[in-house]
Amino acid sequence: MRLLIIGELYGQLGTASSIAKSRGAKVSHVSDIEGAMNALRGGQGADLIMIEVREDIEKLVTLLMRERFNLMVIACGLDTDKDAAVKAIKSGAKEYIPLPPDEELIAAVLEAITEEIKTVVFASPATMRTLALADQIAPSDASVLITGESGTGKEVIARYIHRKSKRANNQMICVNCAAIPEALLEAELFGHEKGAFTGAVARRIGKFEEADGGTILLDEISEMDMRLQSKLLRVLQEREVDRIGGSKPVKVNIRVLATSNRNMLEEVKKGTFREDLYFRLNVISLNMPPLRERKEDIKPLAEHFIDKYSKANGIPVRKLTEKALAKLEAYSWQGNVRELENTMHRSVLLASGNEIDADAIYLSNAQEEIKAAPPANNQSQASNPLVGRSVESVEQELIIDTLSYCLGNRTHAANILGISIRTLRNKLKTYSEQGLNVPPAVGEE
Repeated sequence: MRLLIIGELYGQLGTASSIAKSRGAKVSHVSDIEGAMNALRGGQGADLIMIEVREDIEKLVTLLMRERFNLMVIACGLDTDKDAAVKAIKSGAKEYIPLPPDEELIAAVLEAITEEIKTVVFASPATMRTLALADQIAPSDASVLITGESGTGKEVIARYIHRKSKRANNQMICVNCAAIPEALLEAELFGHEKGAFTGAVARRIGKFEEADGGTILLDEISEMDMRLQSKLLRVLQEREVDRIGGSKPVKVNIRVLATSNRNMLEEVKKGTFREDLYFRLNVISLNMPPLRERKEDIKPLAEHFIDKYSKANGIPVRKLTEKALAKLEAYSWQGNVRELENTMHRSVLLASGNEIDADAIYLSNAQEEIKAAPPANNQSQASNPLVGRSVESVEQELIIDTLSYCLGNRTHAANILGISIRTLRNKLKTYSEQGLNVPPAVGEE
């Protein structure tokens, strides 16, 4: 965990830093927002920002979004300043920590940030075999290609490999190739010099340089444009990057992990992915089976998410009943672990009494209806509400309903639908222009 502190924190900086360090965080400090942005642009990196409430939090959040630094911002201030706390949250801070700092409160925040990085929950032989292979290859510097359907936990396995590697004490940088617009991905990966293009207001260190000494994860690499694939191949071969507008290459010492939800050999055959890059990445190959093929993982994962979201919402942890578990295990989980997580989050909020029973488990209506009443003859097919409609209208309804199901989270919706985030954005833009009611985006993580 890398913590960046902005401001003097009312003289409580030393105490807050000591608490965070005692919990395993690497702490750095800057005096103002400009210093923080320069540090991030220079490749210092951070997982969490703690900022004094007297600073311009809205400005910080805006700059982070504009320059695509996906970081959580925590505001800190005197516990007597209630108005400042409210303003901080409205300005984009995710939490407010009163000062003087409480050790357990800071520990809880750090634990919440690092929980997903540390947790691999499983019980199935299939996942055990994958982890055994990950243990075997983790100490090497070989590139690893992790494949599997969306939502199966590919990034979790990538982080597991990093933690088990000789680079574990250095940082792991993740880049979602599908979530970053094509025109910006090159600058994101390789960096740029000041004035290299319109909007390049300062020199920016790319993700490869930021990961120097550690690991870089290229998530959904199959979404990368062919032109960028050529440049990436050179980076992997030469272990050096060329910043946009730069005068000379910069050496980097990195291990590369990549994920994809597609059949990469098929992508190579179709000509959408370079064969030489595929073989350069695919030194070691790991595959994460879909959740429906490792049903033994459903119970421990469900209980893990119940515990997680019960604590997050201040709700007593309820036990999952046998009927509820049977309902979960009978479901096909097209969205895999991510869909299971969303389902258990809802069940925690909707359950009553001392248990989570089957009536609190809400699954995809479309799949439940198909299982409950498959068409038996032409008459039942004719009564199907999809018959007689255009493919375009059905697709619109499916996409918008799935986005609503994911509470507006476009990344989760794209994963469930089996399309890229770029494709989803383009379709939603078209629907908005047509006057359709598109649920507002609430995050892409």
